[in-house]
Amino acid sequence: MLKTGKPLRLRRLSLVGDDRHLLIPLDHSVSDGPVAPPGQWEDLLRALVAGGADGIIVHKGRARNLSSDILKSCALVVHLSASTACSADVDAKVLVGDVEEAVALGADAVSVHVNVGSDTEGRQLADLGAVARSCDTWGMPLIAMVYPRGPRIDNPHDPALLAHIVNVAADLGADMVKTSVALPLDRMAEVVAHSPIPVLAAGGPPDGSDLIAYGTALMAAGCRGLAVGRRVFSSPSPTALVSRLAAVVHAQTGPPGGMSMTDSHPTHYSTIVAGVA
Repeated sequence: MLKTGKPLRLRRLSLVGDDRHLLIPLDHSVSDGPVAPPGQWEDLLRALVAGGADGIIVHKGRARNLSSDILKSCALVVHLSASTACSADVDAKVLVGDVEEAVALGADAVSVHVNVGSDTEGRQLADLGAVARSCDTWGMPLIAMVYPRGPRIDNPHDPALLAHIVNVAADLGADMVKTSVALPLDRMAEVVAHSPIPVLAAGGPPDGSDLIAYGTALMAAGCRGLAVGRRVFSSPSPTALVSRLAAVVHAQTGPPGGMSMTDSHPTHYSTIVAGVA
């Protein structure tokens, strides 16, 4: 029976069943600090669900306290890795949870963070391999968040390096890989072409420029989804922003609610050369 669990859970990671994914990471509360005041946490989650997020990514403690109705139409991804901005080495991710805990919490997937090029790369790769083995045992999808970060990385947006990164994730057993974007953005197509598993583009343009056009360009390059956290949960209207991103990811003719997307011009991003998180 466990062998049927992974495809069933993978199906729940795409609301409309098109194998495309809009995930909202909310694990920043461990790495950087509060995402929302305690009294506003559930309001934020409901706003994300109302906008059409396919899934939210949280740590196990947050998952334990979720109201069950929030997840009626939104997948739960439990993040198993952590480090804080106060650490002597912010690139050194450690495991703080396991697959069995995620199963008990009703998770639809787990995620593990690896920084290739960091001083602790070897241990992080070993952790990813161990989690992948447990995921196969329990029928749990694994999203590998693999980034080129650390003292050995000269250009984290190099397409050849990112093509290597996504293959690391695939070879060690991940079902999807979330990673940085290539620059210029249209070269993300090269990364996708070399990946045996679906690629999710991480983050958004940190200069505050048009997130919708940015996401449109990445989906046009062949990414199978977006994982946008900070730009969403810091937005004055998370529901509206998620709704527009969902329209981009799932290739609707227009965003839910009739919002205009006429300000989306993906070609503006084909020549970005620096500064994307």
